[in-house]
Amino acid sequence: MKINVLPVHKSMIKQQQKLNKFPENSGFTILESLVGMVVASVLLAAIAPVLVMSTAIRVQSRRVEMASQVARTFIDGVRVGSVTAPAIVSQLSSTNDSPRNLSTSPDDYLINSTEMPAPASANDLYCYNQDGIIDTTDCTNNLFYIQAGRIVQTTEKNDGYRLAIRVYRADIDFSKTIQINTDAASKQTASPVTSGLGNRQTPLIEMTTDIANNSTNFYALCQRLGTPLITPNATPVTCR
Repeated sequence: MKINVLPVHKSMIKQQQKLNKFPENSGFTILESLVGMVVASVLLAAIAPVLVMSTAIRVQSRRVEMASQVARTFIDGVRVGSVTAPAIVSQLSSTNDSPRNLSTSPDDYLINSTEMPAPASANDLYCYNQDGIIDTTDCTNNLFYIQAGRIVQTTEKNDGYRLAIRVYRADIDFSKTIQINTDAASKQTASPVTSGLGNRQTPLIEMTTDIANNSTNFYALCQRLGTPLITPNATPVTCR
């Protein structure tokens, strides 16, 4: 019997050689997989602190931004009368004798720990609830505490006032030290933003703003701000 043998093409021979060299069941060994897992774990461990820190800073920055919005909401509420105005914490003397400015009388413009000390409890604070309502009694769903006080002129108490505000986190611990005006010389406060979850014992924001009413005139505002008028010969005079 005669058997015909088909000629084998050279390309088929080369492909068969490649298959013999790299069999179909070839792949990573267990040791190679473990090495890859170790390398990936080392890389994740190296960048994890950076990711955690950046996330914490973003969360804290968002908290400060919300506190700013709460302060503006409180100011608007006091101006329109929907929020009860706070008690008087400071009375400024008249500027008839000498002009008052930020360089000579910084306590008249900034909040200090003497006239408005840190709160010892939440009893005298405003509560900003989750529904956006500012109240002094209902703090069930509280998001922020608001400490506020009025800075008035001794002789013109009914001609508007300067409103001082501090906004605190809802999880503040009143039994521990609250860091406000830590540097009396420079009037600097401790930062609420840290590398972790933030410092809950410091105010998120401190600010002052001027509240006017129907009887407020330029003279009352000038007296409260301590800004003297200037005559044409550059000689300062008292407010008019």
